[in-house]
Amino acid sequence: MLKARVVTALILLAGLLTSLFLLPAFGWLIFASLVCGGAALEWGAMVGFGPAPRRIYAALLGLLCLTGGLVAGLHLPASVAPFALAPAYALSALFWLLCVPFWLRARWKLPGAGAAALVGFVLLVPPSLAIAHLRLLSPWLLLGVMAAVWIADIAAYFTGRAFGRRKLAPSISPGKSWEGAYGAIVGVCIYGLACLSYIGYPLAEPARLLLALGGLVAFTAVSIIGDLFESLVKRQAGVKDSGTLLPGHGGILDRIDSLTSTLPLAALVVLWIAK
Repeated sequence: MLKARVVTALILLAGLLTSLFLLPAFGWLIFASLVCGGAALEWGAMVGFGPAPRRIYAALLGLLCLTGGLVAGLHLPASVAPFALAPAYALSALFWLLCVPFWLRARWKLPGAGAAALVGFVLLVPPSLAIAHLRLLSPWLLLGVMAAVWIADIAAYFTGRAFGRRKLAPSISPGKSWEGAYGAIVGVCIYGLACLSYIGYPLAEPARLLLALGGLVAFTAVSIIGDLFESLVKRQAGVKDSGTLLPGHGGILDRIDSLTSTLPLAALVVLWIAK
């Protein structure tokens, strides 16, 4: 299993970097739409859609992502501030910041197919559009945001294994601990401050430093919430992984769980700065 994980990770990384830096804007938008559709197929399976409905649902969400990206101009290299995407990002932010924390506390179950379809839309379409949007601004920007999520995961894992004592959410994901969460925060803050210093952000100003630290802590918290939400849905569905597409890594949703919550917020901040 370890060998399969390593080989799959290397192939995924090589494919991601090649596509990220070489695909034209329209090609990358198609890639983002395919990721959206593939994740939607797994979501449909987890929430109980039949084979035909889940394929229709996956095709619909992939098409919605592609259409939304075309309307916003994400296929055009000159589209640096697609404000038409702000409502989608805002909807995602409201879902993750105001709804999901209570959802996790109460461990709600999706009441039916309609609710599952709606939640899947909010879960997958905004981050897929954000993937296309952030990469359009700079491949390094998108890679930097994704790297922050990966650092949070890695820091949480190793800190939790070394120091984990208090369970973060034992009924949802028994392996996660508060110590791991604190390690994730420290790792992301170090990484984020290093990146901000590199681009010339005035960290010497106390107010700016506090603002940056607050944003990085919030980013990490939302990343953890995204991970926990998928863990809850998988536990309620009685499955270990969202799919079997990626040997040793599960499915697409297993690889992008924290990105679904963080990418739309990052894109919303970028739009706010552009304004």
